Amino acid sequence: MVATPIGNLADITLRALHVLGLVDAVACEDTRHTQQLLRAYGIDRPGAQLLAVHQHNEAEAAQGVIERLQQGLRIAYVSDAGTPAISDPGARLVAAVRAAGHAVMPLPGASSVTTALSAAGMTQEGGFVFSGFLPSKATERTAAVQTLAAEARAIVLLEAPHRIEALAAALAVLGERPVTLGRELTKQFEEIDTVPAHALPAWFAASPQRLRGEFVLVIHGAPVAEDAGDDLRILKLLLAELPLKTAARLAADITGGSKNALYDAALLLKKAADSH
Repeated sequence: MVATPIGNLADITLRALHVLGLVDAVACEDTRHTQQLLRAYGIDRPGAQLLAVHQHNEAEAAQGVIERLQQGLRIAYVSDAGTPAISDPGARLVAAVRAAGHAVMPLPGASSVTTALSAAGMTQEGGFVFSGFLPSKATERTAAVQTLAAEARAIVLLEAPHRIEALAAALAVLGERPVTLGRELTKQFEEIDTVPAHALPAWFAASPQRLRGEFVLVIHGAPVAEDAGDDLRILKLLLAELPLKTAARLAADITGGSKNALYDAALLLKKAADSH
């Protein structure tokens, strides 16, 4: 499983180049796209060595890959961009290959998910949910957003340009919750900005250019509500006797609140105490 660049061709790894040049065949989401990618790195393979394995034929095509593995051939799999089997095809192929008794070796590399998270500047410790693409139908998308609103952890979404305005309108109900938008990540016109959820429609309306390209959105973790009196009272008591991380964890266990949100609250309480 070979990760490929999400835009900038320089983001390929040395190990990926070595493997793509070494294997007997390359299974891929789009043979024409992959042929162009390989040639950009000076790797020229005949069409017979490129195997189409995409979302519409993955289950059946996996058997062809397994047959070649049984013959002792070495096969690499790439999706069109990024790490396979995250949002792109590949998961069914991996499951089938493992079930047939063959090894699956992951080659880490570019991923739009981790790229966006690294630039979001969130302060809370760990914990995020990858939700990928929300439903395209308005009613289903609205229901999905309502479910996400109850999630205290950070949430990573993907979206295509022709649907981004509808997603922005749906996410506006999250109010002041910060959202980091990554547009055309690693490419020439890359744009990264953080705005409150309610301001998303206006952000896109400000420039037609902002509607172009592929999008990754990071909905930041929910803060502890100001009126969460019992949670904060317990947190303060624990902070007086315990280290910050331990206090936040125990407060979450006791109250059922979000550990990440309580950790953020603990940081603020500690800063306030240190300033006096």
